[in-house]
Amino acid sequence: MSRRYRRPDKARTRRLLVRYHKYGDVNARERVIQEQLPLAEFLARKFAGRGEPLDDLVQVASVGLIKAVDRFDVDRNIEFSTYATPNILGEIKRYFRDKGWAMRVPRGLQELRQSAKEVIRDETVRTGRSPSLQELADALDADVEGVAEALTLGRAYNTASLDAPVSQDEPEGDTIIDLQADDRSQIEGLEDKLLLQEAIDSLKRQQQQILRLRFNEGKTQTEIADHIGVSQMHVSRLLRRAIEDLRVELRHLERDREANTLTSDGAHAE
Repeated sequence: MSRRYRRPDKARTRRLLVRYHKYGDVNARERVIQEQLPLAEFLARKFAGRGEPLDDLVQVASVGLIKAVDRFDVDRNIEFSTYATPNILGEIKRYFRDKGWAMRVPRGLQELRQSAKEVIRDETVRTGRSPSLQELADALDADVEGVAEALTLGRAYNTASLDAPVSQDEPEGDTIIDLQADDRSQIEGLEDKLLLQEAIDSLKRQQQQILRLRFNEGKTQTEIADHIGVSQMHVSRLLRRAIEDLRVELRHLERDREANTLTSDGAHAE
């Protein structure tokens, strides 16, 4: 899979999710999972270099993705990747937190995890895709929840500091804790995220590109400078201006939203 996440077609993803949740089409479910696996890998890579094997982080992120697919509400006007991202990050957060507690994991769970990893490897080679949790459970004669737990918590590792920088190139940059979801709610804040996306869409094309490279793909300012062909100092100025313009646009959109809310509340009161 590529290090760069290419978002699948939104309309196609929603059609597949509707077929799964409304009509029980398990093949549609598998297709969504397969098409969204690059998102899980992309998010897992943000935590690489923090003392955990990347393969394990990708596996944990994949568990979060599967849960997001199964829990997604197709009746809500929310893009799937917007919903899945905090679910995946939340799964990774729990993974690091559990290791920070130095949990003593039962040997049976460790053995189940090892068996599951072998089945994943063999089935991926045989079929060209990773097996679903249900297929793993069937192959291992275990229940789905047990397999999910084994994949996520099957081994205890040395703790990695959540205050450590994500990128070794930027010791003062984002930390692991900065990139993690809030456990209080997987849905809370999604409307704000949608508002943020609307504000980003209103920016100039170059500003959108710089923000995407910096915050979506996690590139350093030096890497961005190489990518767009300007100096690192110029990138720093462009980034500051883009963030400033984004804040201004967000303030405008928030005022519009508040005004619409007041109008709506007044109409309901009548």
